[in-house]
Amino acid sequence: MSTIDLHNPLFATYAIAATIMILKVSSMSWLTVVRMMQVKGGFRSPEDLKKTPLNPNPNPSQIGPNEPVDRIRRIHLNDLENVPFFLVAGFLYVLTQPSLMLAQLVLYGYVGSRLLHFLAYLSARTHDTRATLWTIGSLLLMFMAARTLVFALGA
Repeated sequence: MSTIDLHNPLFATYAIAATIMILKVSSMSWLTVVRMMQVKGGFRSPEDLKKTPLNPNPNPSQIGPNEPVDRIRRIHLNDLENVPFFLVAGFLYVLTQPSLMLAQLVLYGYVGSRLLHFLAYLSARTHDTRATLWTIGSLLLMFMAARTLVFALGA
């Protein structure tokens, strides 16, 4: 069975985890827009203060800092700083042919840590909580990268 094949349970595990992460990161832009529309603020550009059907009552304060919108942007930035490495490391890790159970634990563990990190950040949990969840994902990412490096050096 080919390694890069959705009929391969190992690769399918990666495909599921990667797709969840891609959808999660992509949804952050939408969540930002929803939050901006809810608070009618958090806009970034001066042209956003023009009167339009979506902004019938522009106000200069709309382009100022807005904590609810900025929180979503910080979460999105954190994803953009972390998830691309997972997409690459996870793919390379699968090429090392780990056991299915270990791959599921590592790949789904990463996804779980990122989703819990999102919820902790969204609900304004302490830095300690967010850092713990980030650390779990980071250690899993480093495990995948290290295993890939050891495997590649031994090939």
